[in-house]
Amino acid sequence: MDKSSGELVTLTPNNNNTVQPVALMRLGVFVPTLKSLKNSKKNTLSRTDATEELTRLSLARAEGFDKVEITGPRLDMDNDFKTWVGIIHSFARHNVTGDKVELPFVEFVKLCGIPSSQSSRRLRERISPSLKRIAGTVISFSRTDEKHTREYITHLVQSAYYDTERDIVQLQADPRLFELYQFDRKVLLQLKAINALKRRESAQALYTFIESLPRDPAPISLARLRARLNLKSPVFSQNQTVRRAMEQLREIGYLDYTEIQRGRTKLFCIHYRRPRLKAPNDESKENPLPPSPAEKVSPEMAEKLALLEKLGITLDDLEKLFKSR
Repeated sequence: MDKSSGELVTLTPNNNNTVQPVALMRLGVFVPTLKSLKNSKKNTLSRTDATEELTRLSLARAEGFDKVEITGPRLDMDNDFKTWVGIIHSFARHNVTGDKVELPFVEFVKLCGIPSSQSSRRLRERISPSLKRIAGTVISFSRTDEKHTREYITHLVQSAYYDTERDIVQLQADPRLFELYQFDRKVLLQLKAINALKRRESAQALYTFIESLPRDPAPISLARLRARLNLKSPVFSQNQTVRRAMEQLREIGYLDYTEIQRGRTKLFCIHYRRPRLKAPNDESKENPLPPSPAEKVSPEMAEKLALLEKLGITLDDLEKLFKSR
């Protein structure tokens, strides 16, 4: 629903954009690859508290779950995010039978944004590890009181099957999580910016976060952007990574911003966002001025306005009177 017009807006994925659940974009499920040898060890486990976002799901509300946690291997932007884009596209563009969707392997690769010109071996080397990591990501809903604990454990994707010889891919999702795939608080994520940021995973991750924010977002703290990237390096190094990523987003024409400081808190003020990487026809609509708050009327002035209203005199009449003098 467009709040300004009340019009119902349907978001449809295509090759240039994808409909992404806002929660996954804000939470930092997909993050940059850890660069250092010390931090990039295999099987790095990631744990994310998703309570604030995912307790809104009907599953959580119906069962009274008050804690949601996402646990699993660290999902990167370069391969895993693109594979997730392909999964979202698959469920959006193909018939879902029960809890499964089936499509040609070659088409799935295209939906992931991977050039089909790559050899079959290279495609397998990219797709297979990503599917394993995504299928290995656990979402747990739980509620604990003084005596008992109730918990529902599921996966981001229940199962994935592919056969390159038969040219087939089958994806299975938890029916109770279909709402996550089609979250009612969605944004249309333009892939143009992602493609313009090849191998710049920190900038890609910040893009998915910033694009998920509402119109005219409040200033974003440096600490919040650090948390979105979920890096393991010293804070000073993380700050450098955030600033470099923000500058890269400005270089491709996605946004403009100013870094300010309030007390000891460093903030980024976003002036505009351009997911299509080009200025709109009417640039004034990018960052509209907020409506001026109505001024409080004193009791004395209220009495005068009431008297004028009884006499049938409007404010327009008074304005014309003063202009004629």
